[in-house]
Amino acid sequence: MNYEIISADCHIDLIWLPPDLFTANARPALKDRMPYVRDSSRGPVWVSRGGGMFGLCNGMGSAGREYVPGQIHRSDRMAEQGLYDDGKKGIRRLTDPDLRIRDQDLDGVQAEVLYGILGASQRLNDGEAATEMMRIYNEWLADFCNVHPERFAGIASIPNHDIKAAVAEVERVAKRGGLRGIEVANTVDMKPLYDPDWHPLWAAVADTGLPMHFHTVGGTPPDFQSMAPLQQRQAFAAFITGFQLAMADVIMELIYGGVLEAHPDLSVVIGESGIGWIPYILQHMDLEWEDQFKDLTLTMKPSAYWHRQCYATYQSDEVGIRLIDYLGRDNVMWGSDFPHPDGVWPDSKSFIERELAGVDEATRNKIICGNAAALYGFAR
Repeated sequence: MNYEIISADCHIDLIWLPPDLFTANARPALKDRMPYVRDSSRGPVWVSRGGGMFGLCNGMGSAGREYVPGQIHRSDRMAEQGLYDDGKKGIRRLTDPDLRIRDQDLDGVQAEVLYGILGASQRLNDGEAATEMMRIYNEWLADFCNVHPERFAGIASIPNHDIKAAVAEVERVAKRGGLRGIEVANTVDMKPLYDPDWHPLWAAVADTGLPMHFHTVGGTPPDFQSMAPLQQRQAFAAFITGFQLAMADVIMELIYGGVLEAHPDLSVVIGESGIGWIPYILQHMDLEWEDQFKDLTLTMKPSAYWHRQCYATYQSDEVGIRLIDYLGRDNVMWGSDFPHPDGVWPDSKSFIERELAGVDEATRNKIICGNAAALYGFAR
C-alpha cells in the first residue's frame, strides 16, 4: 500500500466491543466477574457484578459518556458523521473492521495503531479478573487486526499489578502473533519504573522485539464531589489541560532507572503524550546527570537514550513541531486519537496541513507516516 498518513494513536474502547465478549470467553471460574451489558434508564450499559461501571454501550470516549450536543466541539464533529446515532442503533462502527476502515478513509488515514482497554480493566477492581479480561481482549484484537493487517496494528494490553502474570501474557501474545506492540498498564498507584520488581517484564518485552508502550492517563483526578459547581469546572479544566505532563515520569524513570541502558534494542512509545514539553525534560535530565548523577548506571547522557530508543505521539501540538530539531524527527509520530473527544477525526488532514506547513517534506513524511510504518511493520 502507498501510505501517506498513518495514525500512531487510535483506540478500541470496551464500550464498543461485542456485548458478550468477556462472559462468553472467560474461564468458568471467572465468568461472573467479567464485564457485561445490562439495560438501564439511559440505555444499555457496561457493568460488572463487582461494581465496575464502564459507561454506555457504544457511548462517547473511553468512559462511554452520553453525547450531549454543543458540549464538546470535537464530539459534535464526530456526531455529524453519525457515529453516536449508529451506536444507539447497535451499529458498532469502531469494532467492525470494514466499517472502521470506511471511517478512516473519510479522514484520509490509511493505517492506524490501536490502543486498548487498560483504563477499563482498572475499573474492575479485581486483579485476577482484569488479567483474564486482557487475555480475552488481546485474542479478540489479534483476530480483528488480521482481517486487514495492512490497516491495523494492535497493541496488546498487559497488566502491571502482577509481574508474573504480565510476563506470561507478553510471552503468550508474542507466540500467538497478530499484534505489533505491548502496552503496560499506566496507573497512578504503580511502582516507579526503576523498581527492580519490573526487571523480568522489561526483559520479557525486549525478548519479543515488540515496542513497549505507555499511554497517558494523567495524575490523580481532584475530588470533584467536594467542590461547588464552578470549582468543579475549574478543577476539571486544570486536570484535562495538564494530564499529559505526567508522562515525564515515565521518561525519567525508564532512563534514569537504566532500563534502556540494559535493553538497548527495546523501543518505547509514550502515547498521546504531546511533545512540546519533552525538550525541556531532556535538556534538564542532561544537566542534572552532568551535574550530580553520573553515578547512575548510564553510559551516555539521558537525552541520547531518548533519541536512540523512544517515540512520542501527539494529535495537535504546534509548539512541539517548532521544537522538532530538539525532539528528533525520527522520534515523533502523529496520531488522530480516534474516536476520543479530544482527538481530531474527521479533520485530521486540516490539522496536519496547518501545523506542518513550515516543515520540510522529509521530516513531515516521517512524522505523519514513515516513523510509524517502520516501527509497526507497515510495508510501503
